[in-house]
Amino acid sequence: MEKGGLVHLGKKKVISEEELKTLVLPSPGEVLGIVEKLLGYDRLLVRCVDGHTRLCRIRGKMKRRVWIKEGDIVLVSPWDFQFKTRGDVVWRYTHNQVDWLARNGYIPQDWA
Repeated sequence: MEKGGLVHLGKKKVISEEELKTLVLPSPGEVLGIVEKLLGYDRLLVRCVDGHTRLCRIRGKMKRRVWIKEGDIVLVSPWDFQFKTRGDVVWRYTHNQVDWLARNGYIPQDWA
């Protein structure tokens, strides 16, 4: 496989955090949460702002591109069924983005 004079050996391009300049805000139906525990494979235990603790999975587009660790602030999209117990992680926020969210009232002061 050759593109533009470069030889690619079949590896996917990994996007670094510096390239991710956009800030994704919670849309209706999505909630912010903090990762409490990594459960292995692509599963996480996330304590959400709405008071529920959800078993979440990392979305396929995020796997191997964005690494999530305990204490990170993430955006959770709850499932249509099992709304209070399950969800998908759709975004992980950087430290600067978390500060901005806290200043603008998206995250409660005592929560993060």
